[in-house]
Amino acid sequence: MMNEKEVETLLKETKAILEGHFLLTSGLHSPLYVEKFNVLQHPEYTEKLCREIAEHFKDQGIETVIGPATGGIILSQVTARILGVRSIFTERENGKMTLRRGFTIAPGEKVLIVEDIVTTGSSIKEVVDVVNKAGGDIIGIGLLVNRSGGKADFGVPQGKVFPLLNLTVPTYDPKDCPLCKAGVPLTERGSHHLKK
Repeated sequence: MMNEKEVETLLKETKAILEGHFLLTSGLHSPLYVEKFNVLQHPEYTEKLCREIAEHFKDQGIETVIGPATGGIILSQVTARILGVRSIFTERENGKMTLRRGFTIAPGEKVLIVEDIVTTGSSIKEVVDVVNKAGGDIIGIGLLVNRSGGKADFGVPQGKVFPLLNLTVPTYDPKDCPLCKAGVPLTERGSHHLKK
């Protein structure tokens, strides 16, 4: 089993945790950015991380692993393979998270939700709502990184949530940003610029 420090070291070595001055999707600035695909591009590391999640939930009768598109698809597929169960994913349709492509969840089906990086928890909450609406039984939520500082509410008991790494990422309003005041160049990351 990997401890949090080992997970953090792996993410830093693969440059999944970046240090600098970043414009976040929220519009806030931060000295840290988590670029999940820098680690997920390496199948051996993805498998190592997903194995930690699978091990944590292995004796709980999981029948299906589900994650939100995009990074959650990769985690769902690898975790489900390790557990020997089915993998599905949610995606947005008309701005709403939903099951598509013929995916269904049977009433009472034991489901594990997985996600890569959580900041506010809104995507996971939407997946929780999809599973609940279908009548599935949420066994747990496995996360690579919870960077919410413990503030994210997924609508399930905290004891069901298993993050491999808890990361407190400082954020600043642009007008109060010490990095701006120090003249550190701003880097735009993530997909928020694609929404324009």
